Amino acid sequence: MPTLSDLVARHTALDEADLDWLHSLVSDWQLLADLSFADLILWAPLLGENGWIAIAQMRPTTGPTVYHDDIVGSVAARGERQLIDTAWNERRICREGDPDWSTGVPVREETIPVRRAVNGGEGRFLAVIQRSTNLSSARTPSRLELTYLQSASDLAQMVAEGRFPFSGEEPILVRSPRVGDGLLRLDRAGRVTYASPNALSAYRRLGLHADLVGAELGRVTATLCYSDEPINEDLMIVASGRAAKETEVESGGTIVQLRAIPLIVGGGRIGALVLIRDVTELRRRERELMTKDATIREIHHRVKNNLQTVAALLRLQARRLQVPEGREALEEAVRRVGSIAIVHETLSHAPEEFVDFDQIADRVIAMAGEVSSPEVGVTPRRVGAFGVLPSLIATPVAMALTELLQNALQHGRPKRLQVVVEPEAERLNVTVWDDGLGLPAGFDLDSSTSLGLQIVRTLVEGELSGRLTIEPRLEGGTEVVLSIPLPPADSAGRVVRAV
Repeated sequence: MPTLSDLVARHTALDEADLDWLHSLVSDWQLLADLSFADLILWAPLLGENGWIAIAQMRPTTGPTVYHDDIVGSVAARGERQLIDTAWNERRICREGDPDWSTGVPVREETIPVRRAVNGGEGRFLAVIQRSTNLSSARTPSRLELTYLQSASDLAQMVAEGRFPFSGEEPILVRSPRVGDGLLRLDRAGRVTYASPNALSAYRRLGLHADLVGAELGRVTATLCYSDEPINEDLMIVASGRAAKETEVESGGTIVQLRAIPLIVGGGRIGALVLIRDVTELRRRERELMTKDATIREIHHRVKNNLQTVAALLRLQARRLQVPEGREALEEAVRRVGSIAIVHETLSHAPEEFVDFDQIADRVIAMAGEVSSPEVGVTPRRVGAFGVLPSLIATPVAMALTELLQNALQHGRPKRLQVVVEPEAERLNVTVWDDGLGLPAGFDLDSSTSLGLQIVRTLVEGELSGRLTIEPRLEGGTEVVLSIPLPPADSAGRVVRAV
């Protein structure tokens, strides 16, 4: 399905500022859909204004939907949807018209012109919202439903006047309270005129014993949460409904999130909506995750320290050996342990089990150059970026790089040595090449007795399910290619392929 940005760019004359306004609107219009118990469709004028194109759609969570299919991308000619044309031409909200039975379900249609606020001017009209209410489950409205509908009417008027979304405010968080979480309606003085059952329950958990209706929300909340400490200024602003902000309050182990939506109609503030959500369990889990992350980082730090101790012991042992082959074997073991320690050191500073592998690769490359024979005089170089990798992949890749670089420096006698990274969609391709002596005659990877190459093959093919090829270069020297599959994203949706 095409995105809002794609549809606007291809089919409308709206500019970048208009698009930003529409993005802000659709990022927060779930609020309007839920308060209206209605579907919302955003129609933008086509180039030349000879018709309309649906660029966004939202279904309510508080009532039945009208449109089970996606409408985005649909086109309507001028005159085909009379209420849209009227709202656009007359710059007003249109509510006239009988219910539409064409779909077999009675549907009430309304249209709201979308105006973008412009400093020093009356604003610019960008689109029209079609609000469609399914009347099949209509019944005598309760006090809650009447409050929702009145609030929806005020918000719709704000959209038509260019006062919603709120210009210049920070984007609303994904985890902001929703209408169903709890809603308070305030008057101009900040007193509660209506409290939904969920909102009242949240305040009961904060310690409130009286009724909220008629109370000044800022004063009540401050009394519950800040009896022995200075009052949070953001709380008073949010709880009074004077600004479009969010805050959290805590009392007796309960944490409640508040979001204020000032209602400004006809140029004056008539009150506010305050959405409320009990986030006690959510914050408790976040704290547990923070503790878990800190524990994991500490474990990585201790593993790194232990590996460095092992490397130091092996280095001491190597210095005492008189047999050159034994000393060389222990020095290789020191390098292998060191490459693993580098990964754990990086993970000890990372908040998650992901690392910026470019830093690790550069340290492995530098370590290989430092321990090579002075007469070689070659500094390996990296070309391309690994990006962010999960630790389960980072450790084997670091070890494989260590082995390949050391093998090239010890046996190839190269003048140039490079690590070339070529990321693809879901694979990591790494080429290590040199211009040294090349492979010995009759070389065969399957029958090679080199411990380093056996380690690399086990890591790449066995542990990472990748491919390893070693071939002579046409220009002379050797080329080793690692092709490793990468998951496109982790379970949280974070991209982990190379960037």
